[in-house]
Amino acid sequence: MAQIVFLPHHEICPDGAVIEAKKGESICDAALRNGLDIEHACEKSCACTTCHVHIREGYEALPIADELEEDFLDKAWGVDPDSRLSCQVLVGETDLVVEIPRYTINMVSERH
Repeated sequence: MAQIVFLPHHEICPDGAVIEAKKGESICDAALRNGLDIEHACEKSCACTTCHVHIREGYEALPIADELEEDFLDKAWGVDPDSRLSCQVLVGETDLVVEIPRYTINMVSERH
C-alpha cells in the first residue's frame, strides 16, 4: 500500500490527512474511501475537472496522463505541470503528496 498525504484544504481536510491507498486504486477512490469528500461531478468517468489535484511529490512515478485526461486538464482551474485528475491516477507503490485546489470550475457540487 502506498501512503497519500493530502495537504490542508480549507473545506475537505483543514488539517491535512494521511491515508493508505491500495495499489491500482485511484487517488479519488482512496480519498473517498477514507472520508475525504473530494468533488467528482462526473462520477469518476473522466468527463469533467472537479477532481483536479496537484501531485506535489511522487508525480514522476505515476503513469502519464492519456489524451482524454490532458484535454480535460486544459479546462481545469489553476492547472500547473503537476496537475492530474484524481479519478484517473492509479496509485502504485510510491507515496504521494497531493494538494486539492481551492476552487473548481464546477457549477454544481455533488456531495456523496
